[in-house]
Amino acid sequence: MQRSIPESVLPKIEEAIRRGAMIEAIKLHREATDSGLAEAKDAVDAMAAELRGSLPEQQVKRVHRTGCLTVLVVVIAMTILAVWSRAH
Repeated sequence: MQRSIPESVLPKIEEAIRRGAMIEAIKLHREATDSGLAEAKDAVDAMAAELRGSLPEQQVKRVHRTGCLTVLVVVIAMTILAVWSRAH
């Protein structure tokens, strides 16, 4: 059963969110509330959205994810460039 977040842990979760350390924030939430991973992620995402709405943009880091497709495109582009430069 999920418990409410203790007042002593809430500032730690908010600070982790401000730093963009979402995994840390989710871990803190799970430990404090005995919630599951999906529940904790949803709760932390909601907290992050609320923080972003109440703070100036520069105070809350947005998490940027680089997917496999991006890495693959960069590797292919570098390979093509290397082959092209050797040919010319």
